[in-house]
Amino acid sequence: MKKRIVLTGGPGGGKTTAIDLLRREFSNQIVVVPESATMLFSGGIERGDATHLIKAHQQAIFSLQKHLEHIQRTMHPDRLMLCDRGSLDGLAYWPGEQDEFFECLNTNLHTELDKYDAVIFFETAAKSGQSIHSNNPVRNESDQQAILLDDKLQAVWSQHPNFNLVKSSESFIQKVMFGIDTIRKVMDSYN
Repeated sequence: MKKRIVLTGGPGGGKTTAIDLLRREFSNQIVVVPESATMLFSGGIERGDATHLIKAHQQAIFSLQKHLEHIQRTMHPDRLMLCDRGSLDGLAYWPGEQDEFFECLNTNLHTELDKYDAVIFFETAAKSGQSIHSNNPVRNESDQQAILLDDKLQAVWSQHPNFNLVKSSESFIQKVMFGIDTIRKVMDSYN
């Protein structure tokens, strides 16, 4: 089976823009799984601050991510899958303990990490004092919230054996080039 790469990181790291560029660079070699949270919240589901709502949102996002990955794999079994965020991203947003997250979703850390062959982590621009403003209308995090989420996400994803960190101090072009180089390496590993 073809490989699966997660492109993740804190809000305002440039992931979605990078994916658009990577899609153009690799056209028929990759298939992209769009960000589930953006699909959910731009589709009319309102965010809420209540703990039970946040948990319900994260359960829905996890389920949508799982199903979108399955659909893309079924439709494009011969392509490398590039995921705009992965199944473990919800852990950074979960308002409870990690064990509860996995229990609610009937999974565990090892199972979720094993789904992906590589992780490319785009650190939030907020960590180097840059703006995280984006064209994504469902993103509402402040710079400080982006840094906290980035730290949580990095703690989760850095446990992956093929974790690739792209620091926020690097230029956006360098981030994209790093992503392209990493994808090429993963693709070369099974060709």
